[in-house]
Amino acid sequence: MAASEAGSPTLVDRVVNVSDFIWGGEWNGEPVSWLSLGGVAVPPMVIILLGIGLYIMIGLRFYPILKLGSAFKGLFAGRKGSGDGEISPFAALSTALSGQVGTGNLAGVAFAIAWGGPGAVFWMWVTALIGMALAFAEGSLAIRYRETTSDGVKRGGPMSYIMMGLGPKYTWLAILFCLGTLFSALVTGNSIQSNEVATGLNELFGIERWLGGLIVAIAVFIVIIGGIKSIGNVAEKVVPFMAAAYIVLAIIALILNASDLPETFSRIFAGAFNNQAAEGGFVGALIIIAIRAGVARGLFSNEAGQGSTPIAHAVAQTNDPEQQGRMAMLGTFIDTMVICTMTALVILTVQGDFTGAGQAVEHVWQSDLSTVETAGVATTIAAYSAAFPTLIAGVPLGTLVVSAALILFVFTTLLTWSYYGERAITFIYDRVPGSTRGGEKVLHIIWRVIWCVAIFVGATQPSQLVWRLGDISNAAMALPNLLALVLLSGVVFKLAKGDKTAGKDFAAETAEEPEEY
Repeated sequence: MAASEAGSPTLVDRVVNVSDFIWGGEWNGEPVSWLSLGGVAVPPMVIILLGIGLYIMIGLRFYPILKLGSAFKGLFAGRKGSGDGEISPFAALSTALSGQVGTGNLAGVAFAIAWGGPGAVFWMWVTALIGMALAFAEGSLAIRYRETTSDGVKRGGPMSYIMMGLGPKYTWLAILFCLGTLFSALVTGNSIQSNEVATGLNELFGIERWLGGLIVAIAVFIVIIGGIKSIGNVAEKVVPFMAAAYIVLAIIALILNASDLPETFSRIFAGAFNNQAAEGGFVGALIIIAIRAGVARGLFSNEAGQGSTPIAHAVAQTNDPEQQGRMAMLGTFIDTMVICTMTALVILTVQGDFTGAGQAVEHVWQSDLSTVETAGVATTIAAYSAAFPTLIAGVPLGTLVVSAALILFVFTTLLTWSYYGERAITFIYDRVPGSTRGGEKVLHIIWRVIWCVAIFVGATQPSQLVWRLGDISNAAMALPNLLALVLLSGVVFKLAKGDKTAGKDFAAETAEEPEEY
């Protein structure tokens, strides 16, 4: 951990400590004694997320896994809405995916491998499967409990299913979730993303970071000024294209290095269950490190349990909670099991001229680019550049591919998270006596302007502080939502059985928006 010259902790030091405690079970770089096994830290948020995810998966009787095939069959049927809502179920999924697919799919996977070795990929898969249960719960509850404004607009998310499913006495939990959402939106959904896209534009076109931030801010404003329908329209067109293009290029890279694939899978499974003692640790320490890395980065990428994606799914044109729950779990599967897996396999499989500790190595994950301190987008770029070394305007094709993917992934993430933040600030405003629909619309415009200014500012900021703040803000957003999922788990289990009206309804007419509570 960094320290100031005088020896006293800096702001960054304090933020790093809190982040390391939440996601790593460490303080001042050392395992917290009551949160460790054999000297290896046990991360609290990983335990909470996996524990609640397993509980819901068992309660659903493994519905997300057993119904995955039928969920994919319903994917194309979801292109047309058949109920109340603002955008089609497919557009809602695309919008949620545009928020999920971002830097975590490129930088997060590389960091997970550097931190926990190839075995982290296996635990990332496990996390995705468990995360599908959380995603189903969120998506189904988002449709079961959603608001209707005075002018007929459908909207929702965790704040709505807390209020309408648990009742007014849990207003504090809904507000706590919204505060966490605003924190996470401005840090994770904005500053981190704008910082990364400014880097991509600089590497691709040599554009100054401030100018790149300005260009992105203007482009985002043009889209978000039209609200969720405009965001959904763009996401529905861009997300499937960008995801398919990235997957196809990854498959080509793997075909070109197919001879190394058996060894890659062998390393993944061996690393996941490697009982060899870690340095200074106990037998089995490497397994815990691999689990920590895979779970933490997997959850960072797919957002399962965080409470963000149900805000997008709540506007789907459907009255069937089970249908949208399946859509939501597909988002987690596509994000992690497909896109993150493609990134991981390319990093672990592609051969090139790399150097590690002063010696030549075959793969980028063995090189100096893949340490805990250096791993990130640069690792992924190096792997793709080795797979596609052909120069275009002096730049390897692989570099162009990853940089373009990063720009598209981050751009759509900025669009979606602007709406998540908008819903959070609107909910808080609606708790003020005398709030009106007109007041909401004015607040939306103000928020969208603030959002784009934050993009411009975030593009030029140093990344260490915002990344660490992002880890804290994600937990602040996830914890209230996870508590709500546990409290509403009985409703979720009934929704999975086709009971569209499961659970109590806490709804009453109010003078403020929405008119239901």
